[in-house]
Amino acid sequence: MLAGLDPEQRAVATALHGPVCVLAGAGTGKTRAITHRIAYGVRSGVYQPAQVLAVTFTARAAGEMRGRLRQLGADGVQARTFHAAALRQLQYFWPRAVGGPVPQLLERKVQLVAEAAGRCGLRVQRTELRDLTAEIEWAKVTQTAPEDYPAAVAKSGREAPRDPAETAQVYRVYEETKTRRGSIDFEDVLLLTAAILEDRPDIADQVRNQYRHFTVDEYQDVSPLQQRLLDQWTGPGGGASLCVVGDASQTIYSFTGATPDYLLNFRSRHPEATVVKLVRDYRSTPQVVHLANGLLAQARGEAARHRLELVSQREAGPEPVYTEYDDEPTEAETTARRIKDLLATGVRASEIAVLFRTNGQSEVYEQALADLGVPYQLKGAERFFERPEVRDAGVLLRGAARAAADPLTAGAPDLAGQVRAVLASRGFTPEPPAGSGAVRDRWESLAALVRLAEEFERTRTADGLTTDLAAYVAELDARAAAQHAPAVEGVTLASLHAAKGLEWDAVFLVGLTEGTLPIIYAKTDEQIEEERRLLYVGVTRARKHLSLSWALSRSPGGRASRKPSRFMDGLRPGSTAPGARTGARGGRGSVEPGERSAARRVRGPVKCRVCDKPLTDAVERKLRRCEDCPSTMDEALYERLREWRSRVAKGQGVPAYVVFTDATLMAIAEDVPAGHRELALISGVGAMKLDKYGAAVLSLCAGEEPEEDPDGVEDDGPVDPA
Repeated sequence: MLAGLDPEQRAVATALHGPVCVLAGAGTGKTRAITHRIAYGVRSGVYQPAQVLAVTFTARAAGEMRGRLRQLGADGVQARTFHAAALRQLQYFWPRAVGGPVPQLLERKVQLVAEAAGRCGLRVQRTELRDLTAEIEWAKVTQTAPEDYPAAVAKSGREAPRDPAETAQVYRVYEETKTRRGSIDFEDVLLLTAAILEDRPDIADQVRNQYRHFTVDEYQDVSPLQQRLLDQWTGPGGGASLCVVGDASQTIYSFTGATPDYLLNFRSRHPEATVVKLVRDYRSTPQVVHLANGLLAQARGEAARHRLELVSQREAGPEPVYTEYDDEPTEAETTARRIKDLLATGVRASEIAVLFRTNGQSEVYEQALADLGVPYQLKGAERFFERPEVRDAGVLLRGAARAAADPLTAGAPDLAGQVRAVLASRGFTPEPPAGSGAVRDRWESLAALVRLAEEFERTRTADGLTTDLAAYVAELDARAAAQHAPAVEGVTLASLHAAKGLEWDAVFLVGLTEGTLPIIYAKTDEQIEEERRLLYVGVTRARKHLSLSWALSRSPGGRASRKPSRFMDGLRPGSTAPGARTGARGGRGSVEPGERSAARRVRGPVKCRVCDKPLTDAVERKLRRCEDCPSTMDEALYERLREWRSRVAKGQGVPAYVVFTDATLMAIAEDVPAGHRELALISGVGAMKLDKYGAAVLSLCAGEEPEEDPDGVEDDGPVDPA
């Protein structure tokens, strides 16, 4: 259990009696340390598995922890999210403590919030409804009653999305409606469980007799409500056998009610606590760690005073690259090309991520990657184990595992070979299909199952455990229950918040401008510092390659009024650190001038060319008219463009949208360009596509047929089939 742990990790693993506080920097192996601690306690006989409860914040993290504990021989340990652990206790004790059936759990509260708003006479848009729901959740986890909400908002300095009095009214009606219908939400699960334990000492004693040893991961993210429940679990004194793990520099969820105060004040609450700091960074190169440390060195506030100075344990790698662009489309297109260059060097797509501050920034990167035929996955999309091909594969694998002699797996040399053989009956091939789209997505899902089999076999063999198809199927079932999905072979697009807990070989941090990071509504010093921590989380996701970029304007031809994020001051070469003398040089790395737009567009917002209304929808902006305004599209030209696109796509072996999307072809047919300059002004026609397809498109617009080779691809040199 202790072999292979560094001295600090070993100190964590052998500190079996609480209270224990582990301050763990990014990439320092905290999950390894705490799972070995639990397993060491179990294997040494100090812990009984059924008496250990480990809690964290996501089903994925809990699933990963259970998987590691199984591999370490600590079966029977409970590893759950706060909500899952509380729900299980609530369902068990409700008949005894309250009586009657357990209230129905609301999976999503948005619909009920909308109904409550309607009863209050409020007209609420969809985006406003989401904000209202978030405010109610914040109020509940901070244990704020509806009538106290306005005062609590004022005291916290929170930027309320609407009039606090109106929100309080909706909150009150929401609670009344929910109670009347016999329903509870996820926050109620924590509230009710804590209340039962407080009101019923006999039940509290039963829980404390059941669970004697507690581990809390990501402790910097606990809310007052979660801490209240934890206090009831651990009982008087609260630290007899409690181990908490966290990093105040990764506190990025305060908008949900999370606070690092409990982590920072743990030693004050428990003076006898053992405190261990993990600072050896095994994830990132010295160059990435240097930037991360420099970013926190400029931080202010209580969390900053407890920052950890990381020390990289990896070999040197490339310096971070800083790039400035004219506009966002150029930033996205060039980022996509750089990703394709990395893929050509052997970096796997699943080991590359594009991270941004807001989800609304993803669309332009989705388009840019699709244009190059690069597969991607948008984090937060359909759950892996709910995909039809994955469910189908699971049925086949279970059948093969039960069969005494399955002809599909006969002759396979190892577990991974057996999995490949079974999935081959559903179309899996060693090499991926050309292009992207649904066929490629399906192959990526099956390939992820094969890679998981390889990893599972390698890990089990190293631990001296038996490996067969039945054990692999059991691992799949456990992962499906925890929604602990394997990596899909595609570039990850994710917000910085969604990237927490993940890592990649190459990370592109994009859109790093003032007003975006820090976000424009971050006003107070603490809100600004949380935005800095958000960038720190993004930086520390990278193992080797790190790129930071920003665009001076939103659209080509727009006013170059944007400034790079203040958080990079003193870090990017040539910049000045806050408070430094003018002329002070910045940090390591290189600043590369980004590619410039192919042409300059008309300044100002994009307006409808029919009614002159400002446009915000992506497709409407591309067409330069409102969806309801009359179209001037040349239908015959549009059909010729589609036929030409089909021939080119077939010749290149890629989906048609990789050449041009339908919206781009419609924009061309509506505003027929006379030359390269006019064509470049159309959204979706970047510099690369202008060079590659411009002559052919202009020929079609002029009523002529473009010159093409016999394969249907323009004679402009060899075409990369990828």
